[in-house]
Amino acid sequence: MSPFENKGLILGIMAGTAGISLMLIWYRKIRKPVHIPAFLDVGNRLNSAGLQNEAPNEQGAVMVLHGRQLQILEKLNGLLVSVDELKREVTFLKEAIPKLEELVRNELQGKGDVQRVSPSHRATKRRKAETTSGATETTSSEEAESEGGYLTAHTDSEGDSEEEKGCMKSPNNIVKSEEEEELFNLLQQVDNLHKGSEDDKKEGFRLLLEKDDKYENCVDFLWRLARAYGDLFEMTTDAEEKRKYVTDGKIKAEKAVQLDARSAESHQWFAIMCGYMSQFESVQNKIRNGYLFKEHLDKAIELKPQDPFLYYLHGRWCYSVAQLSWIEKKVAAALFGTPPTSTVEEALQNFLKAEEMRPGYSKCNYVYLAKCYKDLGQKNNALKYCDSALSILSVTNEDKEAQKDLEALLLTLKL
Repeated sequence: MSPFENKGLILGIMAGTAGISLMLIWYRKIRKPVHIPAFLDVGNRLNSAGLQNEAPNEQGAVMVLHGRQLQILEKLNGLLVSVDELKREVTFLKEAIPKLEELVRNELQGKGDVQRVSPSHRATKRRKAETTSGATETTSSEEAESEGGYLTAHTDSEGDSEEEKGCMKSPNNIVKSEEEEELFNLLQQVDNLHKGSEDDKKEGFRLLLEKDDKYENCVDFLWRLARAYGDLFEMTTDAEEKRKYVTDGKIKAEKAVQLDARSAESHQWFAIMCGYMSQFESVQNKIRNGYLFKEHLDKAIELKPQDPFLYYLHGRWCYSVAQLSWIEKKVAAALFGTPPTSTVEEALQNFLKAEEMRPGYSKCNYVYLAKCYKDLGQKNNALKYCDSALSILSVTNEDKEAQKDLEALLLTLKL
């Protein structure tokens, strides 16, 4: 309501009240004083007890009516002030509500540093400031009820806010940022692809390569990329491609180890890359990679002792060292002082450990168990594990290579 409309309403009420007063004076002149019915007595509606005790003279009646006019005007003024305050409240809330969406979105994105302010809380402070600065002492019952409502809403809002803060501080309820969510989904996807077909593994490698620049300092990303290079190394038959894959994979795994020395998977895949690399190296570098393989494999077993794959790899290392030629042992002694040492018995214990932890673990593990028993002269045990290996289908290229070794081993055992 504009100021002009307010003034018009007040003048209209004053004019109407003055007309009623003049009519009452005229009526008293021409009629004998009688009791005025309640439905006609406007003054009695305002304060009937006061009018009955007032002087019957005309001047007194005018003064009483004038006093009632002032009371009406005061109440109207209080009502108009309340309406104006309510309008300002509504305007403020209209401005504040669109900001709530941004506040909620920021909180859901994990931006805990965003300061949340309850619009009702700010509105209450604003109302109190304006009420204090005003000269009006009259407060309508509607305004008092509204004030209580705002205080209650503010209290509830603050309580919810503290509860939400408590949830956000809990490690199990931390809301991931968009980048963390993207990385989580990517790693989960490539883990599933790694368990699939060759085409799945190639797709996983492609997805990781696309994000290499973005997550180049993420340990969990790097060792998975090294693993994907290992998958491609196993799948390809081209020697140059193999060399490239293992070279790049070793770099990624080594960086992962440097970023987090407590990552078992990083040590594991760096060791595997060193083992792959020995296929393309001179005797000197082959032995150096062998030492690196053993060092990082031991660290991986220390960090993840319940993984049968690590014991399988350890068995492979022990078996390879036990098969070193005389010249390789001499080179190792010249380069490192003490050559690596191991035996077929140690290799056998590691392969048996992997089988114990997960029976039927892999075709390759069975083949190496058969090889160890054959070298130790235990033909029956060797044939036993050959049969176990034959019962497992060849899926990976490593399985297919193991199948070839198995067929050659069976020919030797049957002679």
